[in-house]
Amino acid sequence: MATLRIDKLNKAYGDVQVLKDIELAISDGEFVVLVGPSGCGKSTLLRMIAGLDGVTSGDIHIGERRVTNLEPSQRKIAMVFQSYALYPHMNVRKNMTFGLKFSGMKQAEMDRRVAEAARMLRLDQLLERRPRELSGGQRQRVAIGRAIVREPDVFLFDEPLSNLDAALRVSTRVEIAKLHRLLGATMVYVTHDQTEAMTLADRIVVMNQGRVAQVGRPLDLYYTPANLFVAGFIGSPAMNFFDARVEKKGPGSVTLSGMAFKPFELAATSFAPAVGAKIKIGVRPEHLGSPTPTGFQLAGAVELVERLGETSYAYIRGGGETQVVAEIRGRDAPSAGQTVILGAPDRELHLFDEAGERIAAA
Repeated sequence: MATLRIDKLNKAYGDVQVLKDIELAISDGEFVVLVGPSGCGKSTLLRMIAGLDGVTSGDIHIGERRVTNLEPSQRKIAMVFQSYALYPHMNVRKNMTFGLKFSGMKQAEMDRRVAEAARMLRLDQLLERRPRELSGGQRQRVAIGRAIVREPDVFLFDEPLSNLDAALRVSTRVEIAKLHRLLGATMVYVTHDQTEAMTLADRIVVMNQGRVAQVGRPLDLYYTPANLFVAGFIGSPAMNFFDARVEKKGPGSVTLSGMAFKPFELAATSFAPAVGAKIKIGVRPEHLGSPTPTGFQLAGAVELVERLGETSYAYIRGGGETQVVAEIRGRDAPSAGQTVILGAPDRELHLFDEAGERIAAA
């Protein structure tokens, strides 16, 4: 296996800049997931690592080798696509060894690699079957097995679970996590599914409009998003945002006001904005609960309640016509039309300046 380093990588199609100054270092054996909205450039970045798309400027290194201008076959990578891309007339064994035959590998070595991959992926009893005789999950495991037998330096996954139903996505996700532990392989994985990203990743790369918005461990992104985009993208339901204004500053505290909540005082020793500055306050749905007399507090009418069992989500119309989502656990979910008062502890408030960057309040 190997490290992967991306230096000042740019990609443009004519006047359209798709990727902008991407910097990324991936350690040997690390599982990194690229996430972001459609069109953010995550699949383009993966294809450039694979050598399927050319580089406008910048460099890609796999291990000690600069691979920027090498052909895909020279990069020692293996890619698993969204579509299984299996040969329908070949059985599982031949699908897995097809690419190896052109390398001049001896049959005994090919058989060893297939046997090892089949054992890992529980395909031992399926090696003589053709793709039409397999389920969707089994076909995807064959596609992954085809990558494993190449024994690459880096595995690349481009939304490999998108074609599977919900139950198969869960089971295949578990298989990929187990596979990573077994192989200790360097893996780069593209998905739009936050659950996949939070479950599988050692680190997540959040992309937006061709740039890296933040890189970090899953819970670091969740609890300390660097900017408004990451705060709103990571988490489901999404974080609630409220327009606020700095009313006054005192020694060690500030007073914040807004149309959707009662003015309150917040302890802040390193709060930079001046009096009158506009900021955003973010609160995750699960952190809205019983209010305190002096903390963040809002009131509103319940418009809809999604009852999902132990957890319910209440959609509330607050002051200034702001819609708020609150997570309610247990049996005592409010009813539509009911007025509720909710609050959040200071430690669960996320503050962002006018440029959308995180503010450290203390």
